[in-house]
Amino acid sequence: MKPSDEFYVGYQPHAPAATGRFARNVAVALLALGAAAAAALSAGQRAFAPATFEFGAERDFVGVVEVDPYPTLLVKRPGEGSGWSRYLLVAFGKHGADELVGDRAGQAVRLRGALIHQDDRTMIEVAAGSVEPVVLEALANAADLPGEETLGVFTLRGEIVDSKCHLGVMNPGVRKTHRACATLCIQGGVPPILLARDADGREARLLLVDAAGGAVNDRVLDLVADQVEITGEVRRLDDLLVLRADPETYRRLE
Repeated sequence: MKPSDEFYVGYQPHAPAATGRFARNVAVALLALGAAAAAALSAGQRAFAPATFEFGAERDFVGVVEVDPYPTLLVKRPGEGSGWSRYLLVAFGKHGADELVGDRAGQAVRLRGALIHQDDRTMIEVAAGSVEPVVLEALANAADLPGEETLGVFTLRGEIVDSKCHLGVMNPGVRKTHRACATLCIQGGVPPILLARDADGREARLLLVDAAGGAVNDRVLDLVADQVEITGEVRRLDDLLVLRADPETYRRLE
């Protein structure tokens, strides 16, 4: 070994100068490469949807309960002739609200709960024991209740998701990484929806029911988080879109 050659001894407090410079240069290069890779991965990710779960911030709501096909609260919008809003109802955890409001069909009630919302779709996680009957003057005439509007038969493509997680409790509540959670929610009574997208990436959320208008939870479990094609009748219930088609006709896409 030449006198000028460096020899590194592990138990010495300092490495030789050339060895130290080499190690520092490698460390800096690896840090820069890691930062660049992280930035590239971040840029390629989709932004989270503007979904909200107002956990712990319960409010009072007054409206009319519907239970078929899924529990819903009809809330009169302020102003003459301004229509109704339909809030899907769920219970705490991975459960629908059938046990909380199932015996209140057609009744005006006051209830307390936390809002879950994304874009134009809103849900309430109902607090157990908070549902009580009230009198609403706006319902003196049964004709004041909203009706359905048939929009036609459409073929739509999209993903079956559970409405509770997707609308705000989990973000993002979509795709195969969320399949197990979504399946448990739908199995527990949370309404399933089709998150449909057109060729331009625009989204629509449609409540899934069968051709007779009944709930489909147990019949779509094996298709949750998959891309599917559904042909059926689309109906509008005020601000809620509903897709009527028997799950046996759903087509899984490759």
